[in-house]
Amino acid sequence: MGNLTNSSTKIEGLGGSESEISSSASYDSLNGDEHDERTSRDRASIALPANVAGSGALDRLIDTARDYAEASTAGNTNKAYAADWKHFTRWCRLKGTEPLPPSPEMIGLYVADLAAPTGKTPALSVSTIERRLSGLSWNYRQRGFTLDRKDRHIATVLAGIKRKHARPPVQKEAILPEDIQAIVATLPYDLRGLRDRAILLLGYAGGLRRSEVVNLDIHKDDTPDSGGWLEIFDKGALLTLNAKTGWREVEVGRGSSDQTCPVHALEQWLHFAKIGFGPVFVRTSRDGKSALEARLSDKHVARLIKATVLKSGVRSDLPEAKRLAMFSGHSLRAGLASSAEVDERYVQKHLGHASAEMTRRYQRRRDRFRVNLTKAAGL
Repeated sequence: MGNLTNSSTKIEGLGGSESEISSSASYDSLNGDEHDERTSRDRASIALPANVAGSGALDRLIDTARDYAEASTAGNTNKAYAADWKHFTRWCRLKGTEPLPPSPEMIGLYVADLAAPTGKTPALSVSTIERRLSGLSWNYRQRGFTLDRKDRHIATVLAGIKRKHARPPVQKEAILPEDIQAIVATLPYDLRGLRDRAILLLGYAGGLRRSEVVNLDIHKDDTPDSGGWLEIFDKGALLTLNAKTGWREVEVGRGSSDQTCPVHALEQWLHFAKIGFGPVFVRTSRDGKSALEARLSDKHVARLIKATVLKSGVRSDLPEAKRLAMFSGHSLRAGLASSAEVDERYVQKHLGHASAEMTRRYQRRRDRFRVNLTKAAGL
């Protein structure tokens, strides 16, 4: 590890604290009013029955229940659902109808319009349309209604869309061992470089989602928005994560070299950034010399991967635009699944997958014909 210096090397788009939050600013401003309105409405919907008199103890329980209700879905999910409802209500206004109460007939037409829009609006994929329907169902429930997605006006239209337009999901390219080594070699040894090196190596070795990386805290219950915490031992680091599939532990062992060891990179970042409490990965000052208190956005991980992929020359045989589209935050997770030469069940446990089939979707270069049932059947 080199000395901590204020290197002049910068990754475009990741230069300072302002750039680290700029990409999310427009999205937040677009959906902020809807999100705030939805949050206020959700809190107001949790109240005492009309025939029950209030008291100090009950009022405190109402506040507690409202806090839990707000935490029932992730922040990114809340934003997506707010955007779904905004899009649908605007569509209803343009068609001269109302979004309430739910009309299966109109929602069936809305779904058809998403799949085959008029004008220059691009058609949505089947998975995005299903996500939109989930968002509408959730929004209707918050308003005291039920959207029956099995109604024939919705179900038959969606089935036809799937039959006509469904295609295999586009998978992001996996970052392989030689790629991650080339990528981290592009990072400087200033404070920001130490942080980004720790993010990439920990995300790769832990097979972590980008939200799992940035939501880590130093200790349990350091912050209200914590997604887990870490413990560092002589042989590695233990991450306790509150992931999509529930709580799970991820063991990240030390590497064979300090240059690519995720635990060593993490220790260096925490030491020089003087972080002993709260979020593990935070923003840095514009000059890159000091760590700030604000937690990094998960969008930083995706931007970091794209920028360093370009800078390192990974897949330099392809045009820049295609390289940017091929890699994302999921590339770290897919890279571990594709590169770890151990029994599949260990990879499945490490990634927190409920089934081996899900793990295989992440393995970009596995031996698909290792088990040959044709020969086993005597042919």
